[in-house]
Amino acid sequence: MAQEPRIDVETRAEGIQASLTAEQIDRVAEALGQQGVWFAAPPRRVGEARRPDQVWNLVGDRPHQGETATGRAAVHLADGHDALTRPLILADGFNYGPSDLDELWRHFNQPYQKGAPGFLDQLRTMGIDVVLLGFDQRQAAIQANAAVAVTCVLRTIEERRGDDQLVVGGASMGGIVTRYALARMESERVDHQTEKYFSYDSPHLGAWIPLVLQQLAYLHESLSPRTDGPGQAELIRSPAAQQLLWGWVESADYSGPVTDNPLRREFLEDLRRVGWFPMRPYKLGLANGTGNGVGLDLPPGTPVIDLQHEVLQVVARVQPDLGELQNVGVVRFGAPVWTSATSHVAAFDGAPGGTLDSWGRLADAAGLPIQDRFRSSSFVPSVSAIALARDPFEWQSDLHLDLSDLPKDETFLDAFCCDAVNTAHSSVSRPLIEWFLEQLAGW
Repeated sequence: MAQEPRIDVETRAEGIQASLTAEQIDRVAEALGQQGVWFAAPPRRVGEARRPDQVWNLVGDRPHQGETATGRAAVHLADGHDALTRPLILADGFNYGPSDLDELWRHFNQPYQKGAPGFLDQLRTMGIDVVLLGFDQRQAAIQANAAVAVTCVLRTIEERRGDDQLVVGGASMGGIVTRYALARMESERVDHQTEKYFSYDSPHLGAWIPLVLQQLAYLHESLSPRTDGPGQAELIRSPAAQQLLWGWVESADYSGPVTDNPLRREFLEDLRRVGWFPMRPYKLGLANGTGNGVGLDLPPGTPVIDLQHEVLQVVARVQPDLGELQNVGVVRFGAPVWTSATSHVAAFDGAPGGTLDSWGRLADAAGLPIQDRFRSSSFVPSVSAIALARDPFEWQSDLHLDLSDLPKDETFLDAFCCDAVNTAHSSVSRPLIEWFLEQLAGW
């Protein structure tokens, strides 16, 4: 039996206030640098966003734990259409706060090949109507936002002219939200009229944010609390993060198992209750990571952040590969005031997968030099994006699995495509878009 992955804080952060002067505390906070919500992706706002033909305000069809989620959908009709005819719903992914549907359009319609139209424009040329689905609180529980997705599916069916079936899915968390929504509708015998389901770099087995960076977000927040908005760790502690992340820590001082999160367990049990995956649609998956098992050049245990200023030292390391009490981070003022170590946690940072520039954002905010190869680490491992048929809690040994000749019963999807190289999470690339368009050509 595999040993339980865990983290141990050897010197507790809660003692920092007692052991350091106010000036030293300020220096640690300043060294960590980044203000605002850590890991939240800022909008790029590059390029033009098409004006939608319709905008729907949506309310979830039911509350989740007493809260009813809300959202919006932007409808972009295909060329020559004056009403929804062949709808494709694309749900937004994980982030903090409300969806920016203009940004979602810009992101997925950005040119991926010189001289070629953007992905969404190509869909509209093919006679496919694009419905961009957003959520007012992207960090809310998946079940809550899935209720908004159910409302969107039902509204699309009501507005549609004719009887063409739907294509429904999403990017990142949006693929999990719509997976749950369609499965829930099937379990309740509600006809979702969906022919194809798709997920675009969605973490079916879980996502990864380095545990040491999660801890540093909490540590920074405790040393430099914000009074004008959410703290640095607000996204990490959100319900959606707890449900999506394979490994999660609740504070800078936390010691214990990293996969035994009650919210994640409850969500996975709920997902099993409604059928795990929707059964009726043909299920497609796109992965921003490679499928040949080749990961990133991130040697396990390598220091990425190594700040030394007079007697202050802050170190954060690439996730080590298994082992016991492997150091991942330290803050010192002569003697250690906070140290952290993991046991039986695999080297997720270097796994093949869609990447997130978590390390780079922290280094930039702190004004620290960083090698390009260390800026990004794996966020959604390829085996997670293609829904490898594994226990969501126990798949560490498969991180570098070669997926090129994967037997059909080894994935919960009907077909999937991996990128040629490891690219940024949810980014638009030629291999993925051309494959997806081929899958839709016969619809």
